[in-house]
Amino acid sequence: MADADAPEVVGRAVEDTAAHLVRVTGTPDEEGVATALTAAFQERVDRGAPLRPGAGRLLAELASEGVPFALVSASPRSVVDSVIGGALAHVSFAFTLSADDTARTKPHPDPYRAAARRFGVPDAACVAVEDSPDGAASADAAGCTVLVVPSMLPVPARPGRIFAESLEEVSVAGLRRCVAGGGEGLGAGEG
Repeated sequence: MADADAPEVVGRAVEDTAAHLVRVTGTPDEEGVATALTAAFQERVDRGAPLRPGAGRLLAELASEGVPFALVSASPRSVVDSVIGGALAHVSFAFTLSADDTARTKPHPDPYRAAARRFGVPDAACVAVEDSPDGAASADAAGCTVLVVPSMLPVPARPGRIFAESLEEVSVAGLRRCVAGGGEGLGAGEG
């Protein structure tokens, strides 16, 4: 794959990536491509998925302050379970949602709406931390506040989106301000 393929695969469900690969390569077996992609990604996750800078500190801060949080992913359940059994084994997620848990996954709003329902709060009471255009679109469509920490692809600015270069810049107090309508001062050094 080339850089031009990134918008078609980054942050997408495995089925979307497989469909793109079938279109560009002419491979006739979309299901076989999806199975191979999942197996390859699973193998990489099993070898260890590094956390983004600042993620461990922020997750620990959320837990210590009693703020419930979940992992909402467009990855299959098997991959999500590997991540939370490996690199995130020490993290106290309230729950996890995978691509297998809703009728439609990102960029549709279904995953974030399901998460808000599980938390028992309105969608607008949630901050979604996202790194991809499809993830941000999913959270936007659900009505969540979106904190964008881009990784591989730029994420366009839109009303309701707040940007940070790194999770090292983000604190629980900053996340609370995001929900209250102001993203200024996301700083980790703040109380």
